Amino acid sequence: MTTLTGAPDRQWLRDSLRGDVVEPGDPDYDEARKVYNAMIDKRPAIVVRAVDAGDVMATVDFARERGLPLAVRGGSHGVAGYGTCDDGVVLDLGRMRGIRVDPETRTARVEGGCTWADVNHATHSFGLATTGGVVSSTGVGGLTTGGGMGYLARRCGLACDNLLSVDLVTADGSFLTCTEEQNADLMWAVRGGGGNFGVVTSFVYRLHPIADILGGPTFYPLDGEVIRRYREMIADSDGRLGALFAVALGPPLPFLPERWHGRPICGVIVCWTGPEERDDEIRARLTGLGPVLGQMVERMPYPVINTLFDELLPAGLFHYWKGTFSRGLPDGAIDAYIEYGASTPSLESATVVFPLDGAVQRVGPQDTAFAYRDVDFATALSGTLTTREECEAQRDWVRGFYGALLPHSAEGGYVNFFDGDDQNLVRDNYRANYERLTEIKRRHDPGNLFRLNHNIAP
Repeated sequence: MTTLTGAPDRQWLRDSLRGDVVEPGDPDYDEARKVYNAMIDKRPAIVVRAVDAGDVMATVDFARERGLPLAVRGGSHGVAGYGTCDDGVVLDLGRMRGIRVDPETRTARVEGGCTWADVNHATHSFGLATTGGVVSSTGVGGLTTGGGMGYLARRCGLACDNLLSVDLVTADGSFLTCTEEQNADLMWAVRGGGGNFGVVTSFVYRLHPIADILGGPTFYPLDGEVIRRYREMIADSDGRLGALFAVALGPPLPFLPERWHGRPICGVIVCWTGPEERDDEIRARLTGLGPVLGQMVERMPYPVINTLFDELLPAGLFHYWKGTFSRGLPDGAIDAYIEYGASTPSLESATVVFPLDGAVQRVGPQDTAFAYRDVDFATALSGTLTTREECEAQRDWVRGFYGALLPHSAEGGYVNFFDGDDQNLVRDNYRANYERLTEIKRRHDPGNLFRLNHNIAP
């Protein structure tokens, strides 16, 4: 591994860019090196704030030619902290946030530094939407290239299923447009293969006619019968009913009685994209899941549903995550939700269950790099605390919970829920697609420049 040789190296990079270069000692260095998960505290040699694809190409060339670690950062939400590194180059796409919506073709071209808040705002103006994350500050890049779950997945598929093309800068500094007809191997790989194959400078998404929705949370006591009825509701409903299940501590919201604040509860966050005349039917189904402690389920613009967790989960908290896939919600998994949910360590911590049936399962397991098309749910286990010491102390809670779910889970897990100590699960996650991914990696990144991720080694 080589290092920067000094002022000439740095000046060459500055002269090659339109964006900024931030280095140790600069007034904004500490801000520039931060990522969403405050557990990650690294000190890169250089942070490049790119403004266009030319900046990305120059930065990739710079890191490769000097043998430097290269971290690529979009929204910086990746809990494993791969959006930064020690003594290397951070390529920050956060200033590349242009979006162009074409309402006639129902598509949007989205630059790689955009967040889902950016996308939802731009597309909602035309009464359109596509599957995105559930925290609006999440970056489009990491979520999409890892698969991309969200409220609309049952109706519209994963984010990667709605991806029509990408512009990609590969390890040799080439700029490629990838579609199903052009550079098709890379197009297949970025639909779930993460950041292993290059830097996506722009995405083109398919959009859907979704404007206002019925959305919001309904809270219940933490009870296995509620979860079993939720399981039945998903099985019996069509893809227009997006509904995440959560186990958490009662948040201090005005529609939840104060005696439940801070106590273990469960809830369903619904996103109904069907006709308004069926809203009362949807509310009745939610009420039928169990004793309702509090509810706020109203008509709202679609972008609002993706902001409901924003205030609870700002940047700068301390996170440790795990995740699983499951076929159905086995009773043993439900027992684990109840047991470990009862000791949820903080208001910010949560267990969130994402349904993955409907449109997600209409894509074949080898049609995209995202291989798990035969599971019904993904579970995210989030230990999220306000200090480093508290987070480190709660890792055993996350690990114990994860261990209790393993007998009821498929192998591997969703890469976007992996923490930094889950590298051993990467092969299992990609299943039969792993060998094809390694072949593509060998062709396009034989030196493994793009290794700061859940890595597929060449």
